[in-house]
Amino acid sequence: MVPDSVYCCSIALLCGCPEFYGLILLCVTAPLLWWLWKNYQYVLAFYFAIQEINRDHHLLPNKSLVFQLYNALASHSFTLLNAMHWLTGDLSLTPNYICQTRSKSFVVLAGTSSVFSAEMGTILELYKIPQLTYGPFDPMLNDKKQFPSLYQMATSDSSLAHAMFSFLLHFGWTWVGLLVSDDMKREQFHQDIQAEMVKRGVCLAFAFKLPETKTKHESTDSSYLYWISISSANVHILCSNIRCLFTMEHLGAYYLTVGKVWLMTAKWDIVVDETHHMLHSFHGGFSFSQHKGKIPGLKTFLKTVNPSHYPEDVYFRELWFRFFHCLPDVLACGHIGVCRPNVSLKNFPGHIDMLAVSDSSYFVYNAVYAVAHALHRVFLEKEEMDFPEDTAQALILPWQLHPLLRTTQFTNNAGDHVSLYKATPHQEHYNIQNIVNFPAGLRVMVNIGKFSSGSGRDQDPVIREDMIKWPVAFKETPTSVCSQSCGPAFRKMPEEGSAVCCYTCVSCAEGEISNQTDAEQCILCQQLEYTNTERTHCRPKLETFLNFEDSLGMALACMALTLTLLTVMVLGVFVKHQDTPIVKANNRNLSYILLISLLLCFLCSFLFIGRPNTATCLLRQITFALVFTVAVSAVLAKTITVVLAFKAMKPGRTMRRLLVSGAPNAVIPICFLIQLTLCAIWLATSPPFVDTDAHSEHGHIILLCNEGSITAFYCVLGFLGSLALGTFTVAFLARKLPDTFNEAKFLTFSMLVFCSVWVTFLPVYQSTKGKVMVAVEVFSILASGAGLLGCIFVPKCYIILLRPERNCLEGFKKRTCSSGF
Repeated sequence: MVPDSVYCCSIALLCGCPEFYGLILLCVTAPLLWWLWKNYQYVLAFYFAIQEINRDHHLLPNKSLVFQLYNALASHSFTLLNAMHWLTGDLSLTPNYICQTRSKSFVVLAGTSSVFSAEMGTILELYKIPQLTYGPFDPMLNDKKQFPSLYQMATSDSSLAHAMFSFLLHFGWTWVGLLVSDDMKREQFHQDIQAEMVKRGVCLAFAFKLPETKTKHESTDSSYLYWISISSANVHILCSNIRCLFTMEHLGAYYLTVGKVWLMTAKWDIVVDETHHMLHSFHGGFSFSQHKGKIPGLKTFLKTVNPSHYPEDVYFRELWFRFFHCLPDVLACGHIGVCRPNVSLKNFPGHIDMLAVSDSSYFVYNAVYAVAHALHRVFLEKEEMDFPEDTAQALILPWQLHPLLRTTQFTNNAGDHVSLYKATPHQEHYNIQNIVNFPAGLRVMVNIGKFSSGSGRDQDPVIREDMIKWPVAFKETPTSVCSQSCGPAFRKMPEEGSAVCCYTCVSCAEGEISNQTDAEQCILCQQLEYTNTERTHCRPKLETFLNFEDSLGMALACMALTLTLLTVMVLGVFVKHQDTPIVKANNRNLSYILLISLLLCFLCSFLFIGRPNTATCLLRQITFALVFTVAVSAVLAKTITVVLAFKAMKPGRTMRRLLVSGAPNAVIPICFLIQLTLCAIWLATSPPFVDTDAHSEHGHIILLCNEGSITAFYCVLGFLGSLALGTFTVAFLARKLPDTFNEAKFLTFSMLVFCSVWVTFLPVYQSTKGKVMVAVEVFSILASGAGLLGCIFVPKCYIILLRPERNCLEGFKKRTCSSGF
């Protein structure tokens, strides 16, 4: 249906392409690289948008959009020539001269490079002509002071670095290489990457800037190729524009085939579909592009469109003939064959997928609709002001569209919100695509995940790992780290002069654990915990002490009980035979005191066995010191008695009076009082208390009695030792004195055993810890007591029980001693 009155508005579409390669031909015989024909999809998306708008009865009703199409080669000289040719309409290129009798073109759609858009913008700004660029977003072009008439259809990709880093961390890649093109946009990306590195703990193996442009005969610094080849990083980030493709052309043939995972920006989805010699190198790589909806009807249009629908477009005919070697019947002539009816872009030959809509094609579609919505608002305002149609047409000037374009917002047919006003913050969505190369030559971009940046907290990427195809060099998910991960029980130690991602693994020290991978620091276990053998967990320590249930404690307890029974038996023998000469001759009362003190010594060893408490800690050392003081002082009294008895046989009454008065017995209370005083001072100043030792024995907390004041402890022990040494000295000097039952020799030998035990005890006691230390002290108590018991009383019991005939006075040797004596 043709509208009653048609208002024709012209939009100029300038398709930029790299210098000397050409994108849309002006001449059929001009040489082209075959793979750059994919960019003709921009024109087809442009046709489709114009067609939809002209058929829409609600948007620009009774009006139609027309257009002019130019092939603008991307170089400084050609950009100027093409712009002037369009502005003047004449090959003379006279500034401010317009050849067209009536020009309706007042909006320019330009792309795909930001450099090309900037060059065009400088010229178009002189005429205030709006320019809508369909290339990737560039912050330089967003400067309204420098480019007030330029509008970018692409939205800001400020979260691109975050999206890539989230993807890197998802696979644990912390060692990457970076290649960016040398322009403002990629410089901003480089800064964002470095900021993310600081926050995310990712390091650069290398970083290089690629030249922004490269002409046909220009040499390029390719030193970065060497670093790519020797780098241990398996993952490389490539953020570049299409122009930098030509500085990367050597990578496919020489370096990329070794197997690297490439993370690329959205613009490379064209490159990987178009390049024949590079695609195998990027197989298994990933492309990040902003999410875009599917435009209804566009794929159907691409499948059905052919040059006969646009006979004036010589470039479309050239594309068709170049790849299908035929033309539709209405256009075929001469030697050019007629195409079969089923020939369409869906079976496009080669390695180009013309049906996969690129980002730029999507932006071209939105740009046409943005202009249409702006014009629609213009005509609504004109109608409200009751301007005649002819007058309204004459009043529309390019600069008048700027206020409307700045505020244009709409929802396109794909369901996406489109706005040319970029100041408002928005949520960014990225599609993550896997580059897959099939053996038959088919190359596709497979969506394997997505990433969304929220206004508050950014989300992790959603990835379907089962759909990913990795480069052929990797049989499984590749790793890319400077240093291998430090497992549990190890921590990372940074290498001096290297990146933070490069480190060595150091084992956790004793008492520390690490239960995670790549721990920065080991965790110190609490005092009541210990590390397991692997040093991955802290476990509660088990309480330990010299227990009656332990084999060692049980053995000592049995030994103490046995010695106690023996002492009781000896005491019983002495009591039963108290009137015999052998008992009476050796000071019967001192023998009883010594036996009772030895009995208490053996019993006090039970204070050292069992769980320590406040009572046992206070009693064990005090009791031990006092009873042994009594025992040793009793031996000393016995020795003094022997000496006095010998001296009493000589003329004089002094020694006899001392012996008869019982003066030697006074030694016991005197020594006891001295020791009791020392113990009282000890208890008053720093008494023993229950303590724990969590370090001496691995995995155990030793319950022990802390001696409190070590000085007091050794004073008490020292007094006892001095007393024992003095007793041994006196006994040794009196060993040869005449004695009926050899009492002096037995006392000497008993004190020799006693002193030997305690001299041995001191170094052993100091060198042991825990319950072994307690066992050493108990054993010393039992051994020294057993020495006194055995050396002094066993010979006497032997005579009393087994040799009663010897239990008589020397003066009565010729008489027969009765069995009771």
